[in-house]
Amino acid sequence: MAPDHVLVPLDGSPLSADALEHALETFDCRTTVLNVVTPIDGGMSEGGILETDDDRHETARERAQTLVGQAREQAASVDRTVETAVETGDPAETIIEYVDDNAVDHVVMGSHGQDRHAVVRRLLGTVATRVVGESPVTVTVVREPQT
Repeated sequence: MAPDHVLVPLDGSPLSADALEHALETFDCRTTVLNVVTPIDGGMSEGGILETDDDRHETARERAQTLVGQAREQAASVDRTVETAVETGDPAETIIEYVDDNAVDHVVMGSHGQDRHAVVRRLLGTVATRVVGESPVTVTVVREPQT
């Protein structure tokens, strides 16, 4: 069954742009692009030495607005429109909550987990891995072909 509402989480990586391209080419339905701003706090910085400040948060929000603006342009280039959202929180949790709260029935996202080194794969593919494992809806993962 074709979805009625597709969510495409964007993080600014080429693979997330590929995920949006795939969603726009594959599904003719309501499409929402989501960027999740991860809060910066002492527990997330190296050794807790970075202080939380409004400037860093504002810079991250501005970057998020730029990303969703680029997504609107990408969609317009193929005569489509997308809805956009910017949320703050843990990326995987926020994506799953957005699915639950907004009648999303399919997620299309990029994954950085194709690296051959297990440590890199584990660190960079954790958001996609968590979303696939915990999402109540179908998740399509767009990856780079391995060479």
